[in-house]
Amino acid sequence: MTETSRSYPRSIECAGKQIEIARMTSADRDAVVAFVATLPAHDLLFVPRDIGRPQVIDAWMRALDGEEVTSLIARERDGTVVGCTAIVTDDLSWSRHVGQLRILVSPASRGTGLGRGLIQACFAQALERGLKKLVAQMTTDQGAAIAVFEELSFRAEALLHRQVADRDGNMHDLVVLSHDVDAVATRRQLYGLSDALNDVNPR
Repeated sequence: MTETSRSYPRSIECAGKQIEIARMTSADRDAVVAFVATLPAHDLLFVPRDIGRPQVIDAWMRALDGEEVTSLIARERDGTVVGCTAIVTDDLSWSRHVGQLRILVSPASRGTGLGRGLIQACFAQALERGLKKLVAQMTTDQGAAIAVFEELSFRAEALLHRQVADRDGNMHDLVVLSHDVDAVATRRQLYGLSDALNDVNPR
């Protein structure tokens, strides 16, 4: 286990509630389907594929058995899923050092710190996997989500006009934000900060 490896499941406190974060497995398929069904359709534009489609969920679950997708799932004490993540890479591309970061949080759990906690957990996973960069995408009207990412030192790199079409055919602009994992990891080593999960923000 590397210095930045994290053991799962682990618990974090969000607005007075204990939330368990665990590594997602294919056994979580039905729970993920139920969770996605509770999300506003607009939230699904966070991810490149429509995960409201069963075949997309099935492909996601199959990918968990490989090395190009790592996912976490967040649950309340009663087992209710309130969030999930994915870091997706492509080992055959020139950008195999880049992880595509995807995070979804239930509407009721927003503003509790869960989103921040999941991003920090993904940052630690990126260090474990030796990734140099994390990239996240969202539509420009998802201001609250953009603010959380920017608080954790993600910065806008690109604005893609009319990049995604929702289920009603409406076009949306997409903002791409990124985080230089490698630079932060180097800075942490210089200052003796080994726990990447405690604070993603190096400022």
